[in-house]
Amino acid sequence: MKISTLDINANDQCFVAAEIGINHNGDMDLAKKTIIAARECGADAVKFQNYKVDDFIADRELQYSYFSENKKVVETQYEMFKRYELSDDQVIELKTFSDNNGIVFLSTPTSLHGINVLKSLNVPLLKNGSDFLVNLELISEMAKSKIPTIISTGMATLAEIDEAVKTFEEHGGKELIILHCTSAYPTPSSQVNLNKIDSLKSAFGYPVGFSDHTQGSVAAIGAVLKGACFIEKHFTLNKSLPGPDHHFSCDPLELKNLIQDLRTIESSLGSSKISPTDIEQQGRKDYRLSCVAKHKLVKDQLITREDVIFSRPAAGLPPKFLPLLIGKVVKKEIAANNPILFENIV
Repeated sequence: MKISTLDINANDQCFVAAEIGINHNGDMDLAKKTIIAARECGADAVKFQNYKVDDFIADRELQYSYFSENKKVVETQYEMFKRYELSDDQVIELKTFSDNNGIVFLSTPTSLHGINVLKSLNVPLLKNGSDFLVNLELISEMAKSKIPTIISTGMATLAEIDEAVKTFEEHGGKELIILHCTSAYPTPSSQVNLNKIDSLKSAFGYPVGFSDHTQGSVAAIGAVLKGACFIEKHFTLNKSLPGPDHHFSCDPLELKNLIQDLRTIESSLGSSKISPTDIEQQGRKDYRLSCVAKHKLVKDQLITREDVIFSRPAAGLPPKFLPLLIGKVVKKEIAANNPILFENIV
């Protein structure tokens, strides 16, 4: 299945989104610098979050603890998320900036209003976050928008994913990517469970991607080997910046290396056809063995096994023809170490 708005297909090169999320720290200049850096690293898209805090936090006293600048920080969830909330005008500005700099802009809305803002901007994909998987009302509105949608599945049971997918379909949604995700920041390798990608493809029949919260590129490479069509990775200009997500996000060097690794493994997968590659054709001539005269073979001599050796290059008869040579008469003298050809024997 192909996503019509972007060149995303499970059988082609995976699409890589740099998840800037809230790593802009509420600073538009930092956000724009991070967009430029993501593009220079080779990312296909940048992803933000055009949430409104009041869409998901009612109790303003809920506490949140995280690591920032090598120390533990405790504050209210409301205060933290409010600090990074983007206005509609800022979303428009970032979308325009991304367009002008040749990189796709994506975002995660948390309301119908947020969806409509993105729809007005002609974004090619909507992203439903793992925390909003159970918000079936929002998923139904995403489906109604007719914009291809990504559903992230962190923390979810199979039944919950099934409900979300059915809701999307029942409200007219056609194009969907299901994102395998482990909602832990960072995620240890023992908790990645890339085999879930196979299960998601089998269960739902949609393209499957991977939201990677691990350190390094190994898990993303493994996901591509599993057929992931979409890779999302948290991205920051500097891990030392203040904020909850910077410390586990990849920096520009890490993102660049990750994307290079992904493209290398994709190129290495190549064709499934079992045959010599183009680059091996000369090797078949240079390195394969042929039947060669162990010593000078004179005219009218009867060829025995002791007269034949196997040697490079493949300029004569392949070794499998040895039984056809034994007992034959030499028609024309063959010098030592020269290939034995049918034209030289009776």
